[in-house]
Amino acid sequence: MAVVGSILFAFYAVAAVVVMAMFGTDIWPLVIVGSIAFVGVQYKVGKWMALRSVGAEDLSEERAPDLHRRVESLSRDMGIEKPRLMIARMGVPNAFAVGRKGAGTVVVSEELLRTLDDAEVEGVLAHELAHIRNRDVVMMVLGQGVASIVAIVAQWAVLLTGDNDIADFFLAIIVGQLTQMLVMVFVFAISRYREYVADGDAADAIGSGEPLARALEKISSGAERRDTETDSQVNALCIFDDRGGLANLLSTHPPVEKRIERLRR
Repeated sequence: MAVVGSILFAFYAVAAVVVMAMFGTDIWPLVIVGSIAFVGVQYKVGKWMALRSVGAEDLSEERAPDLHRRVESLSRDMGIEKPRLMIARMGVPNAFAVGRKGAGTVVVSEELLRTLDDAEVEGVLAHELAHIRNRDVVMMVLGQGVASIVAIVAQWAVLLTGDNDIADFFLAIIVGQLTQMLVMVFVFAISRYREYVADGDAADAIGSGEPLARALEKISSGAERRDTETDSQVNALCIFDDRGGLANLLSTHPPVEKRIERLRR
C-alpha cells in the first residue's frame, strides 16, 4: 500500500510540476485547491450515479427488520455508525457500499437476499461495512481523481507544445487515455488489496470466514446466469466483479477462488 500510494502521489506531483512549468509557479495554490475541488465533485457525483444506475431505493426497517438489526449489531461491533440501507434489482446477487465512515450507504440486491441464507448475508454485510470503516471508497475516488488529473495535464501538455492542429488534438486524446490507464493500473492494485482486507475484517467481525466464502461461491455462480448488465462503475464497488480482460492487472477485484481460499484458510 505504501509503495503503490507513493507511486500515485509521484504521478500527481509530476502533473503539478508540469502545470506550474506551463503556467508559472505562482499558480500552485490554484493547483491544490482545484485538485481538491475536482476530487470532491467526483466523489459526490460518483456516489449519486452509482445509486441511480441501479435504481436503489431506501430499505425501511418495517420492510426488513431483521436485516436492520443485523446491520446495527455489526456496525456497533465494528465501531461505526449504522449506514443507510438501500435495495436494488441488479439481476444478480450482489452488494456494494458507497460513502465514508459516518455517512455510508450499503446497497443489497433483491437477488442477494433471495439467494443467500442469514449467515451468508451477514458475511456480505460485514464485508461492505469493513469498506466503509476502512474508507476504501474514499481511497478509490482519490486514486481515480489522480488518474483523471494526470490524464488532463498530459492532454494539455500535448496541445500546448504542438501545432494545435487536428493531429495534435487526436494525439492528446490518445496520450490522455494511455496515461490514465497507466495510473489506473496502480489504483486497481490498491482495490484488489482492499478486497482482501475487507474479507479478513468481515471474517473477524462474524467470527468465521466460512459464511462469506459460501456467499462468494453463490454470488459467483449467480453472476454466470445474469440476465442484466450492471454499470461498469458500480461493478468496481460490488462485492463481486466478474469483468473480463487482463484479470490480474486491470481488475478491481482479486480472483474469487483466491478470496474463498484465503477465507477458509
